[in-house]
Amino acid sequence: MEALNGQEEALRDSNTLLTIYCHYSNMLTMKKRTPEGEVLTDIILETFRLNGALLDAGNQLTKPFELTSARWQVMGPVSEQPLTVAQVARRMGLARQGVQRIVNDLERLEMVTFEPNPDHKRAPLIAVSEKGQAAMEKINAAQSAWVNELSNGLSERQLKQTLKVLQSVRERTEET
Repeated sequence: MEALNGQEEALRDSNTLLTIYCHYSNMLTMKKRTPEGEVLTDIILETFRLNGALLDAGNQLTKPFELTSARWQVMGPVSEQPLTVAQVARRMGLARQGVQRIVNDLERLEMVTFEPNPDHKRAPLIAVSEKGQAAMEKINAAQSAWVNELSNGLSERQLKQTLKVLQSVRERTEET
């Protein structure tokens, strides 16, 4: 049992957890995947590859502005409204500790500021600074051009169906 507890600690990263789940869950249960399970496994594995490609593309988009994909991902929700680290983590499906580290980096870069939180003295609100807002506007413009090109040839109907399936898989994963 101790080995499992050690493994659980090492598996905090959701990608690692999903990869191990997909590859080894059937070995543990000794059951064969259904045809749907096979296809969903292929989708999950392709999602991992897509995640890597998107992170690389995001890093290219954000590099001129002293950001990374991870920093951009954290700045997104707080550019809409000030939030706590825990709120950002929940909205983005990230570990709170990882978000805290990124927020600290963003503060050092003067991209975000900490504001008092009237609801919780020990959990300040993170707000985008003027420098951060200017960077976000430029990144969003670059992302618009990039995503418009990327979506060329894909129908809105296809994309909406894909989004619906991915949301359903995410929701089911969160329930388990």
